[in-house]
Amino acid sequence: MDLNTTDGTGPARPAIDVVIATHNRPEMLRIALSAVLGQTYEGLIRTTLVFDRTEVDRTLELDEGNRQVVVIDNTRTPGLAGARNSGILSSDAPLVAFCDDDDEWLPTKVERQVGALLREPQALTSVTGIIVEYSDHETVRVPRAQDMTLHELVRNRVMEAHPSTVMVRRDALLGPIGLVDEEIPGSYGEDFDWIIRAAQAGSFAVVEEALVKVLWGQSLFSQKWQTIVDSIDYMLAKHPVFHEDPQALGRLFGRRAFALAALGERKAALRQSSDTVRVNVKERRAYLAAAVALRLVSAERLMAMAHRRGRGI
Repeated sequence: MDLNTTDGTGPARPAIDVVIATHNRPEMLRIALSAVLGQTYEGLIRTTLVFDRTEVDRTLELDEGNRQVVVIDNTRTPGLAGARNSGILSSDAPLVAFCDDDDEWLPTKVERQVGALLREPQALTSVTGIIVEYSDHETVRVPRAQDMTLHELVRNRVMEAHPSTVMVRRDALLGPIGLVDEEIPGSYGEDFDWIIRAAQAGSFAVVEEALVKVLWGQSLFSQKWQTIVDSIDYMLAKHPVFHEDPQALGRLFGRRAFALAALGERKAALRQSSDTVRVNVKERRAYLAAAVALRLVSAERLMAMAHRRGRGI
Protein backbone atom coordinates (compact mmCIF):
# COMPACT_ATOMS: atom_id res chain seq x y z
CA MET A 1 0.00 0.00 0.00
CA ASP A 2 1.57 3.30 -1.14
CA LEU A 3 1.46 5.84 1.68
CA ASN A 4 2.79 8.58 -0.58
CA THR A 5 -0.43 8.87 -2.58
CA THR A 6 -1.60 12.49 -2.61
CA ASP A 7 -4.16 14.56 -4.49
CA GLY A 8 -1.49 17.07 -5.51
CA THR A 9 -2.54 19.75 -3.02
CA GLY A 10 0.17 18.99 -0.48
CA PRO A 11 2.26 16.31 1.18
CA ALA A 12 0.88 12.82 1.63
CA ARG A 13 -1.09 12.44 4.85
CA PRO A 14 -2.36 8.85 4.98
CA ALA A 15 -5.33 8.17 7.24
CA ILE A 16 -4.60 6.55 10.60
CA ASP A 17 -6.81 4.11 12.49
CA VAL A 18 -6.14 4.11 16.23
CA VAL A 19 -7.44 1.16 18.24
CA ILE A 20 -7.99 1.62 21.97
CA ALA A 21 -9.30 -1.44 23.79
CA THR A 22 -10.82 -0.57 27.15
CA HIS A 23 -12.21 -2.29 30.22
CA ASN A 24 -13.66 -0.35 33.17
CA ARG A 25 -11.21 2.58 33.15
CA PRO A 26 -13.37 5.53 32.02
CA GLU A 27 -11.25 8.32 33.50
CA MET A 28 -8.00 6.99 32.07
CA LEU A 29 -9.70 6.32 28.74
CA ARG A 30 -10.73 9.96 28.40
CA ILE A 31 -7.13 11.08 29.00
CA ALA A 32 -5.82 8.61 26.38
CA LEU A 33 -8.47 9.68 23.88
CA SER A 34 -7.84 13.38 24.45
CA ALA A 35 -4.14 12.87 23.68
CA VAL A 36 -4.98 11.09 20.41
CA LEU A 37 -7.39 13.85 19.38
CA GLY A 38 -4.74 16.47 20.19
CA GLN A 39 -2.13 15.16 17.75
CA THR A 40 -0.37 17.71 15.52
CA TYR A 41 -0.82 15.43 12.49
CA GLU A 42 -3.03 17.12 9.89
CA GLY A 43 -4.38 13.96 8.26
CA LEU A 44 -7.38 11.89 9.31
CA ILE A 45 -7.09 10.13 12.66
CA ARG A 46 -10.02 7.81 13.31
CA THR A 47 -10.07 6.28 16.78
CA THR A 48 -12.00 3.09 17.45
CA LEU A 49 -12.83 2.57 21.11
CA VAL A 50 -13.47 -1.12 21.72
CA PHE A 51 -15.39 -1.79 24.93
CA ASP A 52 -14.49 -5.24 26.25
CA ARG A 53 -16.92 -6.82 28.75
CA THR A 54 -18.06 -3.38 29.88
CA GLU A 55 -20.83 -0.92 29.06
CA VAL A 56 -20.32 1.03 25.84
CA ASP A 57 -20.10 4.83 26.22
CA ARG A 58 -21.71 6.34 23.11
CA THR A 59 -21.11 9.89 24.37
CA LEU A 60 -17.49 9.54 23.25
CA GLU A 61 -18.40 9.28 19.55
CA LEU A 62 -17.13 12.15 17.43
CA ASP A 63 -17.05 13.22 13.76
CA GLU A 64 -15.24 16.51 13.29
CA GLY A 65 -13.30 16.62 10.02
CA ASN A 66 -9.95 14.94 10.47
CA ARG A 67 -10.78 13.68 13.95
CA GLN A 68 -13.30 10.87 14.33
CA VAL A 69 -14.17 8.56 17.22
CA VAL A 70 -16.11 5.33 16.69
CA VAL A 71 -17.40 3.25 19.60
CA ILE A 72 -17.93 -0.52 19.29
CA ASP A 73 -18.29 -3.68 21.37
CA ASN A 74 -15.67 -6.42 21.33
CA THR A 75 -17.29 -9.00 19.06
CA ARG A 76 -14.45 -11.51 19.25
CA THR A 77 -12.75 -13.42 22.07
CA PRO A 78 -13.22 -11.61 25.41
CA GLY A 79 -10.00 -9.92 26.47
CA LEU A 80 -7.39 -7.55 25.10
CA ALA A 81 -6.39 -9.62 22.06
CA GLY A 82 -9.96 -10.05 20.80
CA ALA A 83 -10.76 -6.40 21.50
CA ARG A 84 -7.77 -5.18 19.51
CA ASN A 85 -8.72 -7.44 16.62
CA SER A 86 -12.31 -6.17 16.72
CA GLY A 87 -10.97 -2.65 16.29
CA ILE A 88 -8.55 -3.57 13.54
CA LEU A 89 -11.18 -5.40 11.48
CA SER A 90 -13.81 -2.67 11.86
CA SER A 91 -11.59 -0.06 10.18
CA ASP A 92 -9.76 0.37 6.88
CA ALA A 93 -7.06 3.09 7.01
CA PRO A 94 -3.66 2.21 5.50
CA LEU A 95 -1.96 2.69 8.88
CA VAL A 96 -3.05 1.24 12.23
CA ALA A 97 -1.83 2.34 15.65
CA PHE A 98 -2.51 1.00 19.14
CA CYS A 99 -2.90 2.82 22.43
CA ASP A 100 -3.62 1.27 25.82
CA ASP A 101 -6.44 2.96 27.72
CA ASP A 102 -4.09 4.02 30.53
CA ASP A 103 -1.39 5.55 28.33
CA GLU A 104 -0.99 9.02 26.82
CA TRP A 105 0.54 10.02 23.48
CA LEU A 106 2.66 13.15 23.21
CA PRO A 107 1.32 15.58 20.55
CA THR A 108 3.83 14.83 17.78
CA LYS A 109 3.74 11.02 17.97
CA VAL A 110 1.64 10.35 14.87
CA GLU A 111 3.37 13.02 12.80
CA ARG A 112 6.83 11.68 13.62
CA GLN A 113 5.88 8.06 12.92
CA VAL A 114 4.14 8.74 9.62
CA GLY A 115 7.22 10.67 8.56
CA ALA A 116 9.45 7.73 9.51
CA LEU A 117 7.33 5.26 7.53
CA LEU A 118 7.27 7.55 4.50
CA ARG A 119 11.06 7.82 4.60
CA GLU A 120 11.50 4.05 5.05
CA PRO A 121 9.06 2.40 2.63
CA GLN A 122 10.59 -1.03 3.31
CA ALA A 123 9.67 -0.85 7.01
CA LEU A 124 6.40 -2.53 7.97
CA THR A 125 6.14 -1.22 11.53
CA SER A 126 7.19 1.87 13.48
CA VAL A 127 7.86 2.21 17.22
CA THR A 128 8.94 5.06 19.51
CA GLY A 129 10.26 5.37 23.04
CA ILE A 130 8.30 5.81 26.26
CA ILE A 131 8.23 7.86 29.45
CA VAL A 132 7.52 5.42 32.28
CA GLU A 133 5.50 6.96 35.12
CA TYR A 134 5.41 5.11 38.43
CA SER A 135 4.41 6.78 41.69
CA ASP A 136 6.41 10.03 41.70
CA HIS A 137 9.14 8.76 39.36
CA GLU A 138 9.62 9.16 35.61
CA THR A 139 12.03 7.06 33.54
CA VAL A 140 12.73 7.65 29.85
CA ARG A 141 13.28 4.52 27.77
CA VAL A 142 14.05 4.84 24.05
CA PRO A 143 14.75 1.95 21.65
CA ARG A 144 17.56 2.19 19.16
CA ALA A 145 17.23 0.96 15.60
CA GLN A 146 19.68 -1.87 16.37
CA ASP A 147 17.46 -3.04 19.24
CA MET A 148 14.57 -3.87 16.92
CA THR A 149 15.87 -7.11 15.46
CA LEU A 150 14.44 -10.56 16.05
CA HIS A 151 17.58 -11.54 17.96
CA GLU A 152 17.38 -8.60 20.37
CA LEU A 153 13.62 -8.77 20.81
CA VAL A 154 13.68 -12.46 21.70
CA ARG A 155 16.65 -12.01 24.01
CA ASN A 156 15.67 -8.77 25.77
CA ARG A 157 12.02 -8.10 24.84
CA VAL A 158 12.88 -4.36 24.42
CA MET A 159 9.99 -2.95 26.44
CA GLU A 160 11.02 0.50 25.22
CA ALA A 161 9.01 -0.47 22.12
CA HIS A 162 5.77 -0.57 24.09
CA PRO A 163 2.53 -1.62 22.30
CA SER A 164 1.19 1.93 22.73
CA THR A 165 4.04 3.12 20.49
CA VAL A 166 3.24 0.75 17.61
CA MET A 167 2.13 1.96 14.19
CA VAL A 168 1.87 -0.65 11.42
CA ARG A 169 0.94 -0.81 7.75
CA ARG A 170 -2.49 -2.43 7.45
CA ASP A 171 -1.50 -4.67 4.55
CA ALA A 172 1.35 -6.09 6.68
CA LEU A 173 -0.91 -6.43 9.73
CA LEU A 174 -3.49 -8.39 7.75
CA GLY A 175 -0.78 -10.19 5.78
CA PRO A 176 2.63 -11.47 6.88
CA ILE A 177 2.46 -10.27 10.50
CA GLY A 178 -1.11 -11.28 11.27
CA LEU A 179 -3.67 -10.21 13.83
CA VAL A 180 -3.21 -10.37 17.59
CA ASP A 181 -3.16 -13.99 18.81
CA GLU A 182 -6.43 -14.62 20.68
CA GLU A 183 -5.27 -18.05 21.90
CA ILE A 184 -2.67 -16.66 24.32
CA PRO A 185 -3.85 -17.39 27.87
CA GLY A 186 -5.56 -14.31 29.29
CA SER A 187 -4.10 -12.19 26.43
CA TYR A 188 -0.97 -11.90 28.60
CA GLY A 189 2.10 -11.15 26.49
CA GLU A 190 0.06 -10.76 23.29
CA ASP A 191 2.14 -7.68 22.48
CA PHE A 192 5.41 -9.63 22.81
CA ASP A 193 4.11 -12.41 20.57
CA TRP A 194 2.97 -9.84 17.99
CA ILE A 195 6.23 -7.86 17.96
CA ILE A 196 8.21 -11.08 17.44
CA ARG A 197 6.04 -11.86 14.42
CA ALA A 198 6.49 -8.30 13.18
CA ALA A 199 10.28 -8.72 13.38
CA GLN A 200 10.05 -11.99 11.48
CA ALA A 201 8.00 -10.29 8.76
CA GLY A 202 10.08 -7.18 8.17
CA SER A 203 11.95 -4.18 9.55
CA PHE A 204 11.00 -1.31 11.88
CA ALA A 205 11.10 2.43 11.37
CA VAL A 206 12.33 3.50 14.82
CA VAL A 207 11.65 7.02 16.07
CA GLU A 208 14.30 7.39 18.75
CA GLU A 209 12.24 9.72 20.94
CA ALA A 210 10.04 9.15 23.99
CA LEU A 211 6.58 9.96 22.60
CA VAL A 212 4.24 7.98 24.89
CA LYS A 213 3.61 8.31 28.62
CA VAL A 214 3.10 4.85 30.12
CA LEU A 215 1.56 4.43 33.56
CA TRP A 216 3.65 1.58 34.97
CA GLY A 217 2.30 -0.99 37.37
CA GLN A 218 -1.36 -0.36 36.47
CA SER A 219 -1.59 -3.26 34.05
CA LEU A 220 -4.59 -5.51 34.49
CA PHE A 221 -2.09 -8.41 34.19
CA SER A 222 0.64 -7.18 36.52
CA GLN A 223 0.00 -9.76 39.27
CA LYS A 224 -2.02 -12.50 37.58
CA TRP A 225 0.72 -14.98 38.28
CA GLN A 226 -0.97 -18.18 37.03
CA THR A 227 -1.91 -16.44 33.78
CA ILE A 228 1.73 -15.39 33.43
CA VAL A 229 2.92 -18.98 33.89
CA ASP A 230 0.40 -20.28 31.36
CA SER A 231 1.32 -17.57 28.84
CA ILE A 232 5.05 -18.29 29.13
CA ASP A 233 4.38 -21.98 28.51
CA TYR A 234 2.32 -21.04 25.45
CA MET A 235 5.06 -18.77 24.08
CA LEU A 236 7.76 -21.40 24.61
CA ALA A 237 5.69 -23.93 22.68
CA LYS A 238 4.77 -21.50 19.89
CA HIS A 239 8.16 -19.90 19.19
CA PRO A 240 11.12 -22.27 18.65
CA VAL A 241 13.37 -19.21 18.39
CA PHE A 242 13.41 -18.93 22.21
CA HIS A 243 15.07 -22.33 22.46
CA GLU A 244 17.88 -21.23 20.14
CA ASP A 245 19.32 -18.64 22.55
CA PRO A 246 20.25 -19.50 26.18
CA GLN A 247 19.81 -15.89 27.27
CA ALA A 248 16.32 -15.71 25.75
CA LEU A 249 15.30 -19.05 27.21
CA GLY A 250 16.78 -18.18 30.59
CA ARG A 251 14.84 -14.92 30.74
CA LEU A 252 11.52 -16.71 30.20
CA PHE A 253 12.47 -19.50 32.61
CA GLY A 254 13.39 -16.85 35.19
CA ARG A 255 10.08 -15.03 34.76
CA ARG A 256 8.26 -18.34 35.10
CA ALA A 257 10.18 -19.11 38.30
CA PHE A 258 9.31 -15.70 39.74
CA ALA A 259 5.61 -16.14 38.96
CA LEU A 260 5.60 -19.57 40.59
CA ALA A 261 7.29 -18.13 43.67
CA ALA A 262 4.73 -15.32 43.83
CA LEU A 263 1.99 -17.96 43.66
CA GLY A 264 3.48 -19.61 46.74
CA GLU A 265 4.48 -22.75 44.83
CA ARG A 266 7.79 -22.99 46.63
CA LYS A 267 9.10 -26.34 45.35
CA ALA A 268 8.10 -25.66 41.75
CA ALA A 269 9.69 -22.21 41.91
CA LEU A 270 12.97 -23.54 43.24
CA ARG A 271 13.06 -26.27 40.57
CA GLN A 272 12.41 -23.66 37.87
CA SER A 273 15.08 -21.39 39.36
CA SER A 274 17.55 -24.29 39.18
CA ASP A 275 16.59 -24.96 35.56
CA THR A 276 17.08 -21.27 34.79
CA VAL A 277 20.59 -21.24 36.22
CA ARG A 278 21.49 -24.32 34.20
CA VAL A 279 20.38 -22.50 31.04
CA ASN A 280 21.95 -19.15 31.91
CA VAL A 281 23.81 -18.72 35.19
CA LYS A 282 23.71 -14.93 34.80
CA GLU A 283 19.90 -14.72 34.71
CA ARG A 284 19.10 -12.62 37.80
CA ARG A 285 15.42 -13.57 37.88
CA ALA A 286 16.43 -17.07 38.98
CA TYR A 287 17.95 -15.69 42.18
CA LEU A 288 15.10 -13.25 42.78
CA ALA A 289 12.61 -16.09 42.39
CA ALA A 290 14.55 -18.24 44.83
CA ALA A 291 14.61 -15.38 47.35
CA VAL A 292 10.82 -15.05 47.09
CA ALA A 293 10.32 -18.81 47.33
CA LEU A 294 12.50 -18.92 50.46
CA ARG A 295 10.49 -15.99 51.89
CA LEU A 296 13.52 -13.73 52.14
CA VAL A 297 11.63 -10.96 50.32
CA SER A 298 8.13 -10.54 48.93
CA ALA A 299 7.30 -10.56 45.23
CA GLU A 300 5.39 -7.32 45.71
CA ARG A 301 8.43 -5.52 47.14
CA LEU A 302 10.65 -6.65 44.27
CA MET A 303 8.00 -5.62 41.74
CA ALA A 304 7.71 -2.17 43.33
CA MET A 305 11.49 -1.73 43.22
CA ALA A 306 11.56 -2.69 39.53
CA HIS A 307 8.64 -0.40 38.67
CA ARG A 308 10.34 2.51 40.41
CA ARG A 309 13.20 2.09 37.91
CA GLY A 310 10.78 1.92 34.99
CA ARG A 311 11.17 -1.82 34.58
CA GLY A 312 9.41 -5.09 35.24
CA ILE A 313 10.52 -8.58 36.24
